[in-house]
Amino acid sequence: MKLRKLEMALEKTEGFELPNVSYEQYKTPAIVAAPFLHMAFMSGDIEGKRVYDLGCGTGILSIGAAILGASEVVGFDIDEAAILSAEKNAALMRSEIQGADIEFIISDVSELMKTDELNRADTVLMNPPFGAQEKGNDRPFLKAAVSLGDVIYSIHNKGSRAFIEKFIKPAVITDCFTTQFPIRKTFDFHKKETQPIAVEIYRMEFRR
Repeated sequence: MKLRKLEMALEKTEGFELPNVSYEQYKTPAIVAAPFLHMAFMSGDIEGKRVYDLGCGTGILSIGAAILGASEVVGFDIDEAAILSAEKNAALMRSEIQGADIEFIISDVSELMKTDELNRADTVLMNPPFGAQEKGNDRPFLKAAVSLGDVIYSIHNKGSRAFIEKFIKPAVITDCFTTQFPIRKTFDFHKKETQPIAVEIYRMEFRR
């Protein structure tokens, strides 16, 4: 699937009905999600793979992975309302998803590492909290991703590379690109209708 076609498909997904500021719930815009997923697809990390989406929110990354041919997709989120929205979006996108096995589960990412029931994922996708409300909110996601997946794709504030390289060892960063993440006015403290922030999208690989 071409990048623009994927972006157009993902634009159909709906965002949070009642976003929770403590979880930093912002819908990943299609203009960011599409190149994020396309990068993973072109690297051979989506098609035919088992994919986990940590902090899946309303499911845009999970759904995109399913559209691109993942064999199994599981999205995890602590927020039940977000999971319900993700399931609604997946039902809305059923014709694009076609035969992919996609599921959404209510779970704190910190608890995922404590279960023996999960098979290891080929690829982990995530857009974790940036730590705007509480510093370090991205750390449980990185820890879980390294524990659960062979390859990880993640979005972080620009300038995070040194921290991430140290935190994810023995996983390593294999690729990175910078883009703009437009945050739409969501909470009362937002003054602008849209505020673009510079982010970095990383590909990380767990090497045994």
